[in-house]
Amino acid sequence: MYEAGSLIRSLTGRPAARNYHAYVINEIGHGIVSGAYPVGSLLASDAVMMEQYGVSRTVLREAVRTIEAKGLVEARPKVGTRVTPKSRWNFFDPQVLAWHFHAPPDPQFHDSLFRVRSALETPLVGLAARHRTAEHVLLMKFWLHQMATSGDSVQQAGLGALEVHGTIAESAGDVLLRAVIGVTELTLALALTREATLPGERYRQQSLALREELVSHVEFGRTDEAARLIESCRLLDRAQVLGPSAPR
Repeated sequence: MYEAGSLIRSLTGRPAARNYHAYVINEIGHGIVSGAYPVGSLLASDAVMMEQYGVSRTVLREAVRTIEAKGLVEARPKVGTRVTPKSRWNFFDPQVLAWHFHAPPDPQFHDSLFRVRSALETPLVGLAARHRTAEHVLLMKFWLHQMATSGDSVQQAGLGALEVHGTIAESAGDVLLRAVIGVTELTLALALTREATLPGERYRQQSLALREELVSHVEFGRTDEAARLIESCRLLDRAQVLGPSAPR
């Protein structure tokens, strides 16, 4: 099962598969998202892919079923496995989003991710400011400390920021909004590895400062201020990926 945070933990390279099943899923999924297997094309036959990946028919078919459940392919008897139109892909699946990190840059798609964040995070942080508990606040401050002590570790800084957002989502008590944390993770991973506006160290410093202020507003129930700060976090991340002059 793909876990939140896996993408940021793998920022030094492609994520390592835990077993053959995960390996085949990653290879085929990344191939589809990157365009190596174009929309409408048929995947190779079972025999060819079994040889290519060095796996059994059982492992291969289980992997294809997993990818089919994500909407990326459709398997039909006597026809084969065809890559589906992008309109059928489950873009809120964290693993599908993670595959986009390693795909060729797509500014239009990246901009869409930030629009999703804008639509979801404002109501989310308002709920968090009203319903947070002392335990939630303590956990947010722990993750801020992880960001503050990350030094040159991009992974630690990124995981800290992601968990701040994740804890805000948990404190909001809305399971549907919490379920799209993969969008936040992908945008953070992109911002941490690009320098369209600021050098990496300065970006991480500003990211920490904004999120410290954000957590303070959530802690004291200041809904309007919290909404303003989470928007500032989003705009900082967006500028780091798309550049400061990118139209909103």
